[in-house]
Amino acid sequence: MERSHFQPSARLAHPLRRALLGAALSVGLAAPALAADVEMLLVIKDHRFEPAELKVPAGQRVKLIVHNQDKTPEEFESKSLNREKVIPGGGKATIFIGPLKPGRYGFFGEFNEKTAQGVVVAE
Repeated sequence: MERSHFQPSARLAHPLRRALLGAALSVGLAAPALAADVEMLLVIKDHRFEPAELKVPAGQRVKLIVHNQDKTPEEFESKSLNREKVIPGGGKATIFIGPLKPGRYGFFGEFNEKTAQGVVVAE
Protein backbone atom coordinates (compact mmCIF):
# COMPACT_ATOMS: atom_id res chain seq x y z
CA MET A 1 0.00 0.00 0.00
CA GLU A 2 1.37 3.43 -0.97
CA ARG A 3 1.47 6.34 1.43
CA SER A 4 -0.36 9.40 0.21
CA HIS A 5 1.38 12.00 2.36
CA PHE A 6 4.83 13.43 1.76
CA GLN A 7 7.69 12.26 3.99
CA PRO A 8 10.77 14.47 3.76
CA SER A 9 13.96 12.54 3.43
CA ALA A 10 16.61 12.78 6.13
CA ARG A 11 18.72 14.88 3.74
CA LEU A 12 15.98 17.46 3.29
CA ALA A 13 15.03 17.58 6.96
CA HIS A 14 18.59 18.28 8.17
CA PRO A 15 19.20 21.44 6.07
CA LEU A 16 15.68 22.61 6.82
CA ARG A 17 16.25 22.28 10.57
CA ARG A 18 19.57 24.09 10.25
CA ALA A 19 17.93 26.97 8.33
CA LEU A 20 15.14 27.30 10.88
CA LEU A 21 17.59 27.20 13.78
CA GLY A 22 19.78 29.80 12.08
CA ALA A 23 16.80 32.07 11.51
CA ALA A 24 15.70 31.73 15.12
CA LEU A 25 19.17 32.49 16.42
CA SER A 26 19.65 35.48 14.15
CA VAL A 27 16.37 36.99 15.34
CA GLY A 28 17.38 36.42 18.95
CA LEU A 29 20.81 37.94 18.41
CA ALA A 30 19.40 40.94 16.55
CA ALA A 31 16.86 41.82 19.26
CA PRO A 32 19.24 43.98 21.37
CA ALA A 33 20.17 46.00 18.27
CA LEU A 34 16.49 46.86 17.83
CA ALA A 35 16.23 48.39 21.31
CA ALA A 36 14.89 51.94 21.37
CA ASP A 37 17.22 54.90 21.76
CA VAL A 38 17.33 56.57 25.16
CA GLU A 39 15.40 59.84 24.91
CA MET A 40 16.45 62.88 26.95
CA LEU A 41 15.00 66.41 27.12
CA LEU A 42 17.23 69.50 27.19
CA VAL A 43 15.55 72.89 27.60
CA ILE A 44 16.92 76.29 26.64
CA LYS A 45 15.40 78.94 28.91
CA ASP A 46 16.70 82.42 29.71
CA HIS A 47 19.72 81.68 27.49
CA ARG A 48 20.74 78.71 29.66
CA PHE A 49 20.57 74.95 29.24
CA GLU A 50 18.44 73.02 31.74
CA PRO A 51 19.74 70.72 33.02
CA ALA A 52 23.26 72.08 32.66
CA GLU A 53 24.57 68.55 33.37
CA LEU A 54 22.86 65.79 31.43
CA LYS A 55 23.64 62.21 32.52
CA VAL A 56 23.31 59.56 29.81
CA PRO A 57 24.14 55.84 29.68
CA ALA A 58 27.57 55.09 28.23
CA GLY A 59 27.66 52.83 25.19
CA GLN A 60 24.12 53.65 24.10
CA ARG A 61 22.78 56.00 21.43
CA VAL A 62 20.79 58.92 22.83
CA LYS A 63 18.01 60.90 21.20
CA LEU A 64 18.35 64.40 22.58
CA ILE A 65 15.24 66.58 22.26
CA VAL A 66 16.26 70.24 22.58
CA HIS A 67 13.36 72.61 23.31
CA ASN A 68 14.19 76.29 22.97
CA GLN A 69 11.71 78.12 25.20
CA ASP A 70 13.34 81.51 24.49
CA LYS A 71 11.97 83.81 21.79
CA THR A 72 15.36 84.02 20.07
CA PRO A 73 17.22 81.24 18.26
CA GLU A 74 20.09 79.36 19.89
CA GLU A 75 22.71 77.05 18.47
CA PHE A 76 23.54 73.80 20.26
CA GLU A 77 27.22 73.25 19.57
CA SER A 78 29.68 70.66 20.80
CA LYS A 79 33.10 69.99 19.38
CA SER A 80 33.56 66.85 21.50
CA LEU A 81 30.19 65.43 20.33
CA ASN A 82 30.73 66.72 16.78
CA ARG A 83 27.26 68.30 16.71
CA GLU A 84 25.96 71.71 15.69
CA LYS A 85 22.28 72.63 15.35
CA VAL A 86 20.34 75.90 15.34
CA ILE A 87 17.06 75.74 17.26
CA PRO A 88 14.64 78.58 16.44
CA GLY A 89 12.94 80.51 19.24
CA GLY A 90 10.02 78.45 20.55
CA GLY A 91 11.17 75.47 18.47
CA LYS A 92 12.43 71.97 19.05
CA ALA A 93 15.19 69.93 17.47
CA THR A 94 16.28 66.31 17.67
CA ILE A 95 19.99 65.58 17.98
CA PHE A 96 21.34 62.03 18.11
CA ILE A 97 24.52 61.47 20.10
CA GLY A 98 26.54 58.38 20.95
CA PRO A 99 27.10 55.71 21.69
CA LEU A 100 29.59 57.45 23.97
CA LYS A 101 32.50 56.17 25.99
CA PRO A 102 32.33 57.07 29.69
CA GLY A 103 33.37 60.68 30.15
CA ARG A 104 32.34 64.33 29.99
CA TYR A 105 31.36 66.05 26.74
CA GLY A 106 30.90 69.81 26.84
CA PHE A 107 28.37 71.79 24.79
CA PHE A 108 27.38 75.44 24.54
CA GLY A 109 24.98 77.85 22.90
CA GLU A 110 26.96 79.76 20.33
CA PHE A 111 24.63 82.80 20.36
CA ASN A 112 24.82 83.17 24.18
CA GLU A 113 28.10 81.45 24.98
CA LYS A 114 28.64 83.20 28.34
CA THR A 115 25.45 81.76 29.87
CA ALA A 116 24.48 78.78 27.71
CA GLN A 117 26.95 76.14 28.89
CA GLY A 118 26.45 72.46 29.63
CA VAL A 119 27.96 69.01 29.76
CA VAL A 120 26.86 65.50 28.83
CA VAL A 121 28.14 62.95 31.35
CA ALA A 122 28.24 59.40 29.97
CA GLU A 123 28.29 56.80 32.77
